[in-house]
Amino acid sequence: MAMTSSGTAVVTLPTDTQIEITRTFDAPRHLVYKAYTTPELIKRWWGGDRGDVTLAEVDLRVGGKWRYVMTANGGYEVGFHGVYREIIPNERLVFSETFEGMPEGEALNIVSFDDENGHTLLKNVAEYPSTEIRDAVINSGMEGGMQESMDHLEQVAISLR
Repeated sequence: MAMTSSGTAVVTLPTDTQIEITRTFDAPRHLVYKAYTTPELIKRWWGGDRGDVTLAEVDLRVGGKWRYVMTANGGYEVGFHGVYREIIPNERLVFSETFEGMPEGEALNIVSFDDENGHTLLKNVAEYPSTEIRDAVINSGMEGGMQESMDHLEQVAISLR
């Protein structure tokens, strides 16, 4: 499937402990939200081009847990997990996120889905426990994988029309 966009997410560092990602999707927010929160759809976009998502567990309720696992192209396993703290369907998610390879680096993510004339502005602000951990995330190469994932998320959301 041809990609309609690539690398269009904007990454900024609003404070010493935050990463902000914004991206506009060519799909209505209820479809972007559905793709973002539905396990079988998450498996189609979350790994970008970096591997195969082997697990996407979502207990979409306040206090519910989530966990995603990917077998990366290099053959190693990458896992993330967290807990939902706030859910406003189609509008906002607040959840913790822990990379299982760096458990001391738990982030708090605030993700908003804003309607812009049938398109969706997704904004994710991730708050880390320290500047050092935030910088380690930035320096891990996360942006390349995130850009790929966001491109795939858009394609999955479009496919739901």
